[in-house]
Amino acid sequence: MTSLHTLIQTLDNWMEADSFKDYAPNGLQVEGLGSVYKLALGVTASADVIEQAAVWGADALLVHHGYFWKNESPTLIGMKGHRVRALFENQISLIAYHLPLDCHPEFGNNKTLLDQLDLSGGTAIEGERGLLWSVPLNGQFTLPQLAAEVASRLNRTPLVIESPRAPKSLNRLIVCTGGAQDYLSKAKLYGGDVYLSGEISERTTHEARELGVHYISAGHHATERYGVQALGAKVRQEFGIEVAFFDDHNPA
Repeated sequence: MTSLHTLIQTLDNWMEADSFKDYAPNGLQVEGLGSVYKLALGVTASADVIEQAAVWGADALLVHHGYFWKNESPTLIGMKGHRVRALFENQISLIAYHLPLDCHPEFGNNKTLLDQLDLSGGTAIEGERGLLWSVPLNGQFTLPQLAAEVASRLNRTPLVIESPRAPKSLNRLIVCTGGAQDYLSKAKLYGGDVYLSGEISERTTHEARELGVHYISAGHHATERYGVQALGAKVRQEFGIEVAFFDDHNPA
C-alpha cells in the first residue's frame, strides 16, 4: 500500500509533469481514496476501462488520455458526467499524463513502441523533448517488410502510404505515436524516409507522396498502449502494490 499523495508526488517527479505545457492537466485529475492498494492502467479513461477497474477493485486509475482538455466544455454532464460519477461512486482516483508519457526516455510511448517493435538504436531527436524519435534502419527493411513487422507486433494492420519519391530500401525511421500525422514535414527534415505515427488525415496522403516520405499509420490507440504499462511496472517495483492493465479495444 502507498498513500495517494506519495504516489502522485513520485509520479509527478518521474514524469517532470510541471515542465510541460500541455493540452490537459497532468497528474491527479479526480481524487478518490487516500490509500492505494490496487492501481489500474489504461490508455484512455473510457467508461469501459473505469468499469473494468471498478470490478477489479482499483483504488486509482492511471491513463494516458484523461479529462479536462483545452477548449472542451468544463461541465460534468453527458458522457463525461457519467464517467466522473462512476469514478466517485467507486472511490477511484484518476491520474493522467499526456505529453510527459509520450516523451519520457524510459516509460514514454515512443520509447516503448520501439521496444515492442524490437527496433534498436532509436534516440530522441535533439530539441524535440522526446516527442520525435529517430531510428537507423540501414537498409534492413523495405516498406512492405516494415509494415508487416508493425502489423505482427501490434496485432493490427497499419494503413501504409507509399511515396514514389522515397527509397525502396529504408534507411531511417522517424516515430511519434498517437495523432501526430502533421509532423511528416519534420520527419523529412530529420532525414526520415519513413515516418510512423498513429492517425491519418486526408492531407497526409498527399504530403507523404510529395515530401518523399513513406507513411505508416499504425493506430492512435495501438501505438500508445505500452507507455502506461511500463510506468505501471515501475510503480509496482517501487511500491509493491497490485497493478493491472485494462484494454478497451479501439481500431482508430
